[in-house]
Amino acid sequence: MVVTEALRDYAHDRIAHAFAAYPRIVGAHLILAIEKHRHSAELVAQGPHHLRVEAKAESPDMYASIADAVDKTAKQIERQLDKWQDHKAREPLSHLEARSTDAGSAGS
Repeated sequence: MVVTEALRDYAHDRIAHAFAAYPRIVGAHLILAIEKHRHSAELVAQGPHHLRVEAKAESPDMYASIADAVDKTAKQIERQLDKWQDHKAREPLSHLEARSTDAGSAGS
């Protein structure tokens, strides 16, 4: 398959725009294939802490396949980063216990 300059620019712009919110993405590989009338695009993105997400999309149009693969990859990255989110900002249990004992003594 011959990749035209327009297709290369579209893929680069689409990936750069989708991953702008994730500046720590180390690299992305886009694999394009045509089988009869099916145009497929597979995107593999890599990031820190062994983050590796893959998405594949097929459609009759190569531009639509690229867009779908990029969107799927961005969703997977978002889900993975949500799993890694630090939840230590919650209120410690010691504060809750202190409040409950204060509330018990204030009612007496």
